[in-house]
Amino acid sequence: MDKIGCYEFMAEPFHCDFSGRLFMGHLGNHMLNAADFHSSARGFGMKYLMTIKRSWVLSRLAIEMNEMPQQYTKFNVETWVESAMRYFTSRNFAVVGNDGYTYGYGRSIWAMIDTESRQPTDIFAIDNGAINNWIVKDKDCPIDKGGRVKMSEEAQLIRTINTYYNDVDINGHINSVKYIEHVLDLWPLDWYRDHNIRRFEIAYVAEAHGGDQLSFYREQTGDNEYCVRIVRSDGTECSRSKVIFC
Repeated sequence: MDKIGCYEFMAEPFHCDFSGRLFMGHLGNHMLNAADFHSSARGFGMKYLMTIKRSWVLSRLAIEMNEMPQQYTKFNVETWVESAMRYFTSRNFAVVGNDGYTYGYGRSIWAMIDTESRQPTDIFAIDNGAINNWIVKDKDCPIDKGGRVKMSEEAQLIRTINTYYNDVDINGHINSVKYIEHVLDLWPLDWYRDHNIRRFEIAYVAEAHGGDQLSFYREQTGDNEYCVRIVRSDGTECSRSKVIFC
């Protein structure tokens, strides 16, 4: 079996925005599905981990796109493990058309947790560290890894929302992709008539659960660059993200 997984998807019309291009949230979902397909086929996926009370949790995700696939376009998400440490592993993505055109790339960092204690657990304890057999060091992912999203106290509260059934995933917390969708909803529709998302990155800090209120604080940090802090109703910061438009 190849160390690099390749999975075909289609930009279905109901997954596209008013311009006829794939939503960023749905692209993120395709990347997470590709990650699960890849890990499951190689013995360390969610289906197996659930049987031993373990789970993968997304810690960071960065997506940088030249353009989004148009509706009805078939494309492939390639994914591979770049490195693994005791508690974290890095996984990369490439979004490639059937004609070989590269739409963009993604970088992600994952932790493995104990589903009962909710604490990080040793990745190398799974099948005697078998994940090391799938590491790819010679495939390029030419986008910035990203770092800590820096924000000041000047960030303005833009919106506070409630969370419901459709926000909660299999791990029992707010779905990783839902955060992306809620962040991108902070800009009005007319903004997206004149701007495209060049890069989106998000770091997950603490879990939020169904019923929690989430407050979104936004700050402009550069030309067409914005940072967003998401805070639970109890004051706990859940995540930070950065959006760069073009």
